[in-house]
Amino acid sequence: MNLFRLTLSVAAAALLASVQAASLQIASEPQQQAIPDPDATLRYIHASWDTLTRSIADCQVLADSKVTSQPVLYLPAGFPAPPEVTALEQTCHVKVVSLPRRIEKLGDVRPEELSSPGLLYLPNPYVVPGGRFNEMYGWDSYFILLGLEADHHEALAKGIVDNFLFEIEYYGAVLNANRTYYLTRSQPPFLTSMIRAIYENPASFPATPAGRAQARAWLERAYTLAEKDYSTWVRPEHKAGSTGLARYFDYGAGPVPEMADDSTYYTDVIRWLVAHPHEGGDGLLVNGSEHPDAAEATRLKLTSCDVRASVVCEHAWFSGYRLSRDFYTGDRAMRESGFDTSSRFGPFSAATHHYAPVCLNSLLFRYERDLEHLALLLRKPVDGTRWDRRAQARANAIQRYLWRPKDGVFGDFDFVRAKGSSYEFIASLFPLWAGVATREEATQMVAKLNLFERPGGLSTSNTSTGLQWDEPFGWAPTNWIAVAGLDALGFRADAARIAQHFDATVDAGLAADGTIREKYNVVSGNANVQVTAGYKQNVIGFGWTNAVYLKMKEIAQRPAVTSGN
Repeated sequence: MNLFRLTLSVAAAALLASVQAASLQIASEPQQQAIPDPDATLRYIHASWDTLTRSIADCQVLADSKVTSQPVLYLPAGFPAPPEVTALEQTCHVKVVSLPRRIEKLGDVRPEELSSPGLLYLPNPYVVPGGRFNEMYGWDSYFILLGLEADHHEALAKGIVDNFLFEIEYYGAVLNANRTYYLTRSQPPFLTSMIRAIYENPASFPATPAGRAQARAWLERAYTLAEKDYSTWVRPEHKAGSTGLARYFDYGAGPVPEMADDSTYYTDVIRWLVAHPHEGGDGLLVNGSEHPDAAEATRLKLTSCDVRASVVCEHAWFSGYRLSRDFYTGDRAMRESGFDTSSRFGPFSAATHHYAPVCLNSLLFRYERDLEHLALLLRKPVDGTRWDRRAQARANAIQRYLWRPKDGVFGDFDFVRAKGSSYEFIASLFPLWAGVATREEATQMVAKLNLFERPGGLSTSNTSTGLQWDEPFGWAPTNWIAVAGLDALGFRADAARIAQHFDATVDAGLAADGTIREKYNVVSGNANVQVTAGYKQNVIGFGWTNAVYLKMKEIAQRPAVTSGN
């Protein structure tokens, strides 16, 4: 074992040990007798921020279990190496490389152009989700930021947003996460909500004239870069046909490199599709041999993926079949959505790129309204009018294509087939949070909460598929979006009830094994999660669960009220 591998092995071991130590500390306390104890949960969360914080000055930031090659630290093209990077190069024996050219937008530099996958430099410390997710993620960080502010870590929260501004300036947009294999896609857009959370928090800047000037300058820069990030979502590839709405889209091709640590996933998908030929998988398979010759490899590059360039592609074979090029396009789009994996958009959501989704367009409506608000704060009335028009146009399109009046819910729209989806999914509640649902629509949606509400919180869907973003699994971010939306519209009793139930589920999970997890079984009200396909782990950490627990507690502990109707 060379020194480089040894150093990274030590870093990975240290990372694992730190997570285990935090878990054992909680698990060893007297209260842990399988009796839920909210105080123990709070102690775990308070201790977790340090455990989950990464800095470029620390070797453990390099550890990445998702790929097998030696990691590299990449700097933006033309960006001088800061002193801490030079020190990291010496202490961790990591190779520091500059990206080959300046990036203006997603896809300008393709991961396959680089000799090795690696970490993308960010200037400030950040909080990672935990486990295999040892980098700063796009939508995770919004929820993490809320938790950091609730727990009075304002400087760390602001540094995370500054990192996103750095990503936009040097990597083209808010990335899925700061690894090179994410240079072709983003994640659900929460940037303007993060900017407002920082700017509107009195603790973010000094309460002095100089501090107010600093806040104003910061907001000017944040607004300009948020405009650039927004442009990602109105590029031609992100348009959902002629609907005026957006879709998820990844500018890469073929299987995603980060699935190298789960080498059976794509093979398992093929196996399922072969076994279920009449369940909506048309066009997802192509004929292909396990060991194609040069001629077949050339053909597969056009119809499936490049078996010569991708080990993941090479191994994605079963019983004479390979996955089609369109499958991989949809699979990548699904990963930009953050909802990987469910059956929301057909088997394994392989048709994600065919839909205008409720979640994305609700978030973009909120983004446009936020930019309108920020423009007015910055005394840019012309900009404010422009953003108002864009938000209103999107709201009209959402009402036209995504509202299902007969059912009283919002749903995704298949713009390829010009047909609304009947798949009940938690994203239908995003319009409440975004403020695009009318009061009448909100009342109808609240009457349909039983589509998702379970004893332990809100289930992601009401269809059990064995996939992690379906029944019976509930996740912190979607539970919070729903609760925050209900609360904002005056349905405070409903919000408090769900908040109480979700936090009780987290308490029960921690009482059982001393950990906080990525996702929960909201039917049984605990962390007994059995995923049969896709990401089968229930990762320990866990950044957004820690954060949402704190925010849920704020709502759950308010004086009892009745819901507005």
